[in-house]
Amino acid sequence: MNPYLKTATLVALTSAFPVSTALGAELSINLTLPRIQTAEYHRPYVAVWLESKDRKVVRDLALWYDTKMADDEGRTWLKDLRQWWRLSGRYQDIPADGVSSATRPVGKHTLDIPANAAALQNLPAGQYEVVVEAAREKGGRELIRLPLPWPVEKPVSQQQAGNHELGEVSLNANP
Repeated sequence: MNPYLKTATLVALTSAFPVSTALGAELSINLTLPRIQTAEYHRPYVAVWLESKDRKVVRDLALWYDTKMADDEGRTWLKDLRQWWRLSGRYQDIPADGVSSATRPVGKHTLDIPANAAALQNLPAGQYEVVVEAAREKGGRELIRLPLPWPVEKPVSQQQAGNHELGEVSLNANP
């Protein structure tokens, strides 16, 4: 094949598919774990996942739980993340590779998911929700949903405030 024709074909193909669609998007999820005035405070377990319109878990993004308890007892309490557990958790090997980590203290936390992260690879186009669920021993449980169109063609910014176990939760996605 003529080398000039190869170059012209390559240029035509790359301009036909926008980079944002080909490479996905970068997601940044900011969440606040509020200080709760109680005699016995325990750090919450938190699950973050992508859910389809028909309420099925598409990808798990993060799972924060007590990874240091003796005999891996922290896994026992994952079922307190009721929504996540019913949809995804009970079917998984825990700890989930690249997703599981220790609980976080009170304060603001950021979960950055780069465009090349496994959780975003080959994600079919459609409307999704980023779901954040928190549950705390001797505390409550709370769930927040933030809409996410995929692929991200223009910047997306969503936020919602929790009532007790979660503070401000925001989602920013850039093509």
